[in-house]
Amino acid sequence: ALRRARLLLERSVVEATAHQDLSRFFSPEIASKITGSTDRVMPGEGEAREAAILNVDIRGFTALAATMDPSALIKLLHDYESRMVPVIQKHGGNIDKFLGDGILATFGAVLPSDRYAADVLNAVDELVAVADNWNDERRAAGLDPIKIGMAVASGRVVFGAVGDDTRLEYTVIGDAVNLAAKLEKHTKAEKVRALVDAETYQKALAQGYQPAGTPEPRAARPVEGTDMPMDLVVMSA
Repeated sequence: ALRRARLLLERSVVEATAHQDLSRFFSPEIASKITGSTDRVMPGEGEAREAAILNVDIRGFTALAATMDPSALIKLLHDYESRMVPVIQKHGGNIDKFLGDGILATFGAVLPSDRYAADVLNAVDELVAVADNWNDERRAAGLDPIKIGMAVASGRVVFGAVGDDTRLEYTVIGDAVNLAAKLEKHTKAEKVRALVDAETYQKALAQGYQPAGTPEPRAARPVEGTDMPMDLVVMSA
């Protein structure tokens, strides 16, 4: 009995440590899927979800990176991500991946949610406020402000593990992922900081979202990479 108790304790400690370590590389929910799975995680298995996708990035990052000291550049990314990520997670979002200065986050993809659209727009409202506060700090320190853009789309996505037996990655696939990327790029054309398609905005309102500011509808906007003009809503100019 003592031996079994000791083995159980050791296993509990090992699993808790593994979960803690994995949580530094994956969202807590994905870490739980990995450590809690009784079977080996295999590629090629997916789950369909209704979810929202959020894209965030730093404007002009490529040009900025070309002029900055490498250590200063990595510190900038750390400062940026350490402000953005907690807000996303606070509102139920999961970080799918970091793409240089880009952050791809999902709401309702890892775990089903009936508030995914409301949650993502609540996150956007707070991200805008956090970015403003960060720039106030930078100006006070004699540094240039950092321009951040973000966009949201939603719809049916597939969430699962891709790769092969030597390298796996949990990710999300679907039209909403592609549209969020196109809208994030389109924020530059609209000269705004945050955009969402009108359909997702209406979903968010139906799910209880209450805007922090005064969103601005923009009807029939031509978005590069889409077939038809789209109705959009500006979350932050």
